[in-house]
Amino acid sequence: MARGAFTIGGLEVAPGERRLVNLPLSALSNRTPMALPVSVTHGKREGPVLFVSAAVHGDELTGVAICRRLLASKALSVGRGTLLVVPIVNAFGFISHSRYLPDRRDLNRSFPGSVKGSLAAQLANLFLTEVVARSDYGVDLHSAAIHRSNLPQIRVDSHDEGALKLAEAFGAPIIVHSGLRPGSLREAARERQVPVIVYEAGEGLRVDEFSVRIGLQGVLRVMAHLGMIRTRRVRRAAPVLAIDSRWVRAEESGLFRPFRAIGDHVAAGERIGVVADPYGEGETDLVANCAGIIIGRANIPAINQGDALFHIAKVENASRLGAHYDRLERELASETMLDEDEII
Repeated sequence: MARGAFTIGGLEVAPGERRLVNLPLSALSNRTPMALPVSVTHGKREGPVLFVSAAVHGDELTGVAICRRLLASKALSVGRGTLLVVPIVNAFGFISHSRYLPDRRDLNRSFPGSVKGSLAAQLANLFLTEVVARSDYGVDLHSAAIHRSNLPQIRVDSHDEGALKLAEAFGAPIIVHSGLRPGSLREAARERQVPVIVYEAGEGLRVDEFSVRIGLQGVLRVMAHLGMIRTRRVRRAAPVLAIDSRWVRAEESGLFRPFRAIGDHVAAGERIGVVADPYGEGETDLVANCAGIIIGRANIPAINQGDALFHIAKVENASRLGAHYDRLERELASETMLDEDEII
């Protein structure tokens, strides 16, 4: 029996076809029409529907670069199922280099949204009903906020077995347990029985090759795990699961000078940086509040009391994770990371 077309936005995509579908949304203040473009690749054989999204926060560009490279990848020949790729969910924030929408709302706190609500609510509702609700699984791509960097990692509710299996298949250096937040995409997807994982890597308004390549390989591994594409199997070290993480915050305002970088293994009580008084009257030590791996760090020197400066994931086998991360960095530096047609 022949497979039917995939319908989205009132349009049909035939089996074996890729089509860019524009879902009308609103307009800019000068009446320029705005839409939510979705790239639809509809396989010839039955299989799951996977969505891959980026720029839910408009200033997070790492995921946009991953989506672009995914759609151009020679490995992307979807034999089974359907792939929905939305490189820029929040086009308003993307244009203005802002995390938020013009109404100053955070899209990732606006789900499930509504048809007649705020601009953020309307966009959340459109994305949820046209993309998420039509999917069986999802990968949402993010980076740290501006002036911060994140170690490539997967955020997932580890109590969700389906999402945890996706996280393990993705193959990032570390999986960090993250509960569901009210109004988030993951919470709205869970209510619709759609497991979603979040990839976090890099820095806001920046794109780095390491984060992009880890993310691209991860998405392709998820697709292979779901049986959507066929790839040659290559053994990879199992990711480390961190059930808890802690922030080290500034106790004083001043100039931040870090001693450790993301990916470093730190011991509890270790001196990992200082905050110095601009007038040279002293400095305050920053001390690791637990043993683990630094998965996030502030990059801006001028900081205020209470600012989050280091994010430490508590892991028992931190040395193994550190070795895994170091190996990935060496592979990238020597251009020996796997070709896209070798990924799983």
